[in-house]
Amino acid sequence: MLLLFAGVIAAAIALQMTLMRFAPEGLGRVIQGDEQQYQRAYQRSSLDTLSIKLGEMQARVQRLDALGGRLVKLTGMKPAEFQFDQPPAQGGPLLLLNNSQMTEVDLARQLESLTRLVDDRADKLMALETLLMQNQLSKGLLPSSAPVNEGFYTSNFGWRVDPFTGKTSMHEGVDFMAEEGTAIFASAGGVVVYADTQSQYGNMVEVDHGNDIVTRYAHASRMWVKVGQVVRRGDKIAEVGSTGRSTGNHLHFEVRYKGMAQNPGRFLKNAAG
Repeated sequence: MLLLFAGVIAAAIALQMTLMRFAPEGLGRVIQGDEQQYQRAYQRSSLDTLSIKLGEMQARVQRLDALGGRLVKLTGMKPAEFQFDQPPAQGGPLLLLNNSQMTEVDLARQLESLTRLVDDRADKLMALETLLMQNQLSKGLLPSSAPVNEGFYTSNFGWRVDPFTGKTSMHEGVDFMAEEGTAIFASAGGVVVYADTQSQYGNMVEVDHGNDIVTRYAHASRMWVKVGQVVRRGDKIAEVGSTGRSTGNHLHFEVRYKGMAQNPGRFLKNAAG
């Protein structure tokens, strides 16, 4: 009996010693496994956050690419010089800093800074696009294209001998000699404010281009527009004739600013003749 009791005690002691010997190592593995699982979860969460930031950056860059393409067209630059859909060329010698390894925190900070920079550049480029479009629109409203595709100058702007009286008089426009029925085109976009017969000008069309600029097209044989009609540069508005105070078929073309006659030659860039 005593031997049996002693054996049980010895077995219990041996078991206890065995547990004490092996328990810390097993527990350490459990704790270490939990830490690794936590780190993996943290890394996944960090990668998910960075992936979201990367997706946002890609969307912003695509918007900048589209905006850059529009600016290239507005400014008339060659598309080959600014290929926004291609990565920029880079190169140079490899020079590393000590401890150049970037951490996740550093990467996140760089992405955040780059995001703010891209947003700032996008806002400025959009403002530039607005200014370029306004400038392009303003140019489209300036009477800078010839009102006829055929014909030639017969009388310039300024003082001349009047063909009816023989006296020196002011000629407030330029005359294009052309055959009757030759198409007359709007020199710029605008709104027709007059389309009727006048004793001096004959059949005359006036187009208001905004900014106090008006063009006149006189002595027409036929008018193709009505008051209130919106016309674009190059739209046919009338046909050459010899109505009103005229010695023959021609177009009398005037440009007026705030009611005062201006030399059309200052505006025309591709005048006939």
